[in-house]
Amino acid sequence: MIIMNFISPTKGRLSINDVVQDIVAFMEEEPSVLYKLIIGTDSQTRENTCFVTAIIVHRVGKGARYYYHRKYMSHVRNLRHKIFTETSMSLDAVTRLKEELAKTRYKDMDVEVHVDIGQNGDTKELIREVVGWVMGSGFKVKIKPNACGATKVADRYTK
Repeated sequence: MIIMNFISPTKGRLSINDVVQDIVAFMEEEPSVLYKLIIGTDSQTRENTCFVTAIIVHRVGKGARYYYHRKYMSHVRNLRHKIFTETSMSLDAVTRLKEELAKTRYKDMDVEVHVDIGQNGDTKELIREVVGWVMGSGFKVKIKPNACGATKVADRYTK
């Protein structure tokens, strides 16, 4: 398994284990509040394609904390390849996150996977496949305009 390190804007470089410990500490600061875990990946192509996967713990109505992982790839052939790579990276991150969460009392936390596709534009033809893939993997899925994990947080770090 490839080691995936994340960056926290406030805490620096963290392993997935450290991310989960930080998420748990964040949730235990205000345990009576509702929390959502969101995973999303976005990408930007220049010479190479920069993929950014974000993990967001949303304290509903009271802010959030996030972590991101950046990876560069060459030879991303087309939009379909790019979207499927983004989705694969999100599913990989959510699987690792759930493995670590299983060691805590938050093992049954719901997770949403946000994908950078929507009804408008060239990605609309991929919705059925991508949404089916994520749901078939056992996760809730959000698409644009409700996919802020991919379109806002991850997108910010692809530039």
